[in-house]
Amino acid sequence: MTSPAQTDPSAGWLVGREHQLPVRIYYEDTDFTGVVYHANYLRYFERGRSDFFRLVGVSHSSLLEQPAPSAFTVTRITVDFKRPARIDDALLVRTTYDAIKGPRLMISQRITRAEELIATAQVEAACIDLNGRAIRPPVSLKKALDPIFSVAP
Repeated sequence: MTSPAQTDPSAGWLVGREHQLPVRIYYEDTDFTGVVYHANYLRYFERGRSDFFRLVGVSHSSLLEQPAPSAFTVTRITVDFKRPARIDDALLVRTTYDAIKGPRLMISQRITRAEELIATAQVEAACIDLNGRAIRPPVSLKKALDPIFSVAP
């Protein structure tokens, strides 16, 4: 019999203020040359942001189940591609939540292969209600992130 810990996918881990999520590159991630297709980096960055929340105890489904349901939408993302990732690479998505300003969350992300920088992203996400209006993030999210913000960079 397997325990849930053995069957649940890893949400990564925290190192100081930084969340780290391992990602393996598969054939499906690449173009015909064996290089990761550029749009897939957005998927890896999204996984990093979502698993950071999951690791600190906040899931997207729990945000929707609150008395005042909320969600997040990316309002701005800037990606700089530094080097190509290739099939079979073992990458690390590194995510830092930098600040909460009203309804906005400011997030810095990077993807590395060992110590080699592959891509970076600066992300602005907004907390929204189910009608798409910007709202302040729920108190539960702020409480979950407070210990992270108090760790020295």
